[in-house]
Amino acid sequence: MSTSPAPTGRRPRVVIVGCGFGGLEAARALRHAAVDVTVVDKANHHLFQPLLYQVATAGLSAPAIAAPIRHLFRHQPNATALLGEVARVDVAARMVHLRDGLALPYDHLIVAAGATHSYFGNDRWAPYAPGLKTLEDAFEIRRRILLAFEAAEKESDPQRRADWLNFVVVGGGPTGVEMAGTLAEIARHTLPGEFRHIDPASAKIILLEGSPRVLQSMPETLSQRAREQLEKLGVDVRVQARVTAIDAEGLMVQPPSGADGSGATSYQIKSKCIIWAAGVAASPLGRQLAEATGCTTDRAGRVVVEPDLALPGHPEISVIGDLAAAQSHVPGQPPRPVPGVSPGAKQMGRAAAANLLRRLQGQPTQPLRYRDYGNLATIGRNSAVVDLTSPAGPVRFSGYFAWLFWLFAHVYFLIGFRNRLVVLMDWAWAYWSFARSARVVAGMDAPATASTATGTSTGPQRS
Repeated sequence: MSTSPAPTGRRPRVVIVGCGFGGLEAARALRHAAVDVTVVDKANHHLFQPLLYQVATAGLSAPAIAAPIRHLFRHQPNATALLGEVARVDVAARMVHLRDGLALPYDHLIVAAGATHSYFGNDRWAPYAPGLKTLEDAFEIRRRILLAFEAAEKESDPQRRADWLNFVVVGGGPTGVEMAGTLAEIARHTLPGEFRHIDPASAKIILLEGSPRVLQSMPETLSQRAREQLEKLGVDVRVQARVTAIDAEGLMVQPPSGADGSGATSYQIKSKCIIWAAGVAASPLGRQLAEATGCTTDRAGRVVVEPDLALPGHPEISVIGDLAAAQSHVPGQPPRPVPGVSPGAKQMGRAAAANLLRRLQGQPTQPLRYRDYGNLATIGRNSAVVDLTSPAGPVRFSGYFAWLFWLFAHVYFLIGFRNRLVVLMDWAWAYWSFARSARVVAGMDAPATASTATGTSTGPQRS
């Protein structure tokens, strides 16, 4: 492992790019160190992204899952928070340049810039099918969902009304599964009785997944159970369904090939509300770093790092979170990739900070040892799947108790007591009343059509 001497005559300057799960953990791990930490993020808040879909579906308000970054560091005197977007890193001069012209010198750099949406080379689809990475994305998706029902209420043509009531979620990972299940609950339990010309329960929720099953990261038994629970809610789950085109009218889908290997005929799904949950790409900052340092990136644009999370040949730079193609190195086991989930980002943040301190003390660094706690996904009311890792072996269950476990686990990991209390109260009220308290949208005078939407913004990733 690499070492580098500590600077003399002043406290080392540590710049952390991004205040997602990884960046926040790294900064907190340095709170008692004799270093000056500067945290730069283009948003003024830390976002608990696993519950972002709840904001997009009007179940929670934005402040319930977000916390101001300055507030998080108010009791950490060695930390300074700056609002700004990083344009590039000058590796030779050890400077981080922001888009507003400010330059930040560093002795050590931790890059946790996260990830953005990937449309697999079809970025022209973005205006018609927004992804879910930031609060802005959640507000736009919530707006489209609610205004689709409003537009259907005013539509006299049965076919156009059906188009408004077709909701398509592309991608069968945790976000896609949770989004589809929640949309079904909104249509069947929250909105009925509120409209006079349409029946919201007649809305069609379609979940498209290009692989053979949903929740690919989970065991096949839980994946099948999740599909059954989705279908029980009324979701039309279609696997091995590859999207080939998206426009203002809807999307084209390529079904699986026939038994003889011949390709099936593509078909169109007309929809005015399409949600993208299928692809992830690392922040463009990763490729800029790779070009500046000569390191490599993988197909998703993630930076390939050393076992201690540093860049090859640049021990002063560490890359963590969704931006890093990192591997876990456990003695006696082969290296294995670290998944792009929040526990992975948190552990990388702590490991990068610990190795930084070791370098300052002239000690050898240590490789990342990732501990896999398992996977959780909720499907809907009283329904979830849980796959836990324990010393005694995997623990897998689904249904009501899995839903309770998912609920309390997410509340536990929220930032701040107030947020935990607010989320618990909102969920309790929604459970008994089926109501959703955050059904407020802005820009209601604008047409609620996909063709008028703007592009999506980037932010930290939740896989």
